[in-house]
Amino acid sequence: MDALEIQGLVKRYGAVRAVDGLDLTVPVGTVFGFLGPNGAGKTTTLRLVAGLSAPTSGTIRLFDREVAFGSHAGRERIGYLPDVPDCYAYLKPVEFLRLCADLCGVDRATQRTRIPELLELVGLEKEKRRIGGFSRGMKQRLGIAQALVNAPDLVMLDEPASALDPAGRKDVMDVIGRLSERTTVFFSTHILADVERVCNRVAILVKGRCQVEDSIDGLRRRYAIDAQRIRLASATEDARRRDSALLSDRILPQAWCAGIQASPEGDLLVSYHDLAAARRGILAAAVELDLPVERFEPAEPDLEAIFMKVVGP
Repeated sequence: MDALEIQGLVKRYGAVRAVDGLDLTVPVGTVFGFLGPNGAGKTTTLRLVAGLSAPTSGTIRLFDREVAFGSHAGRERIGYLPDVPDCYAYLKPVEFLRLCADLCGVDRATQRTRIPELLELVGLEKEKRRIGGFSRGMKQRLGIAQALVNAPDLVMLDEPASALDPAGRKDVMDVIGRLSERTTVFFSTHILADVERVCNRVAILVKGRCQVEDSIDGLRRRYAIDAQRIRLASATEDARRRDSALLSDRILPQAWCAGIQASPEGDLLVSYHDLAAARRGILAAAVELDLPVERFEPAEPDLEAIFMKVVGP
């Protein structure tokens, strides 16, 4: 059984199709990244699943149960964090979670154990200030605790780390990584590094349609490139750039070499016509030039390269 199954989902706003025949499946137990550029329909999709908007057509099934706009049936099994969570500034974290738990029908005996556990999960267990004094990242973490207060089987997070500084983003992604131990996670984002860090499955949405859905490893295999990655163990970055240029000059004229690119990490990605010849030639050139090799392996496309290939210009 899947946590979420969407078939032929359409949402129109006048002549605009924000979601255009979307098909998507989120397996139970996954951390599922819902990727797409701004305006692709990610937020609209999450709002439809959460019951905050009515679909034009199509079906949404939660744990094999079809749900409909205006009905609460099945939605007690989900938690939802909008892209801009709004917390009552005058409340303290415990008070806010109690309010959310009361609205979800969680009894007080359960609240006494669950709320401290959730505050510890998101790193706010010692925070006694009112929410009005919280940073954006702290509010996001409290919002995640709110989305879990009813112990959902599926938690949906809309751009949970956008507009955060690097430290705040790390904190939020650490929390999401820990959520996989207790629930299925479905979160939208356009920050590719976050998806690579915590997700085991991903879908890429373009203009309201799912263009590709697969595991991270599956995507890399699907969009594999014929290239070898080599990193030199030079003493400094300047030395590595110099040594890489020397190596490039030596192997670029070879008949088996189809081209060379430098990666953001300072590696060389050497494309080839003949894999066996490339492996021999690259290492032979490094030995002849007396260049220390730190890594030498098949090149796999990163998620950014895959995303740009799917999304297009």
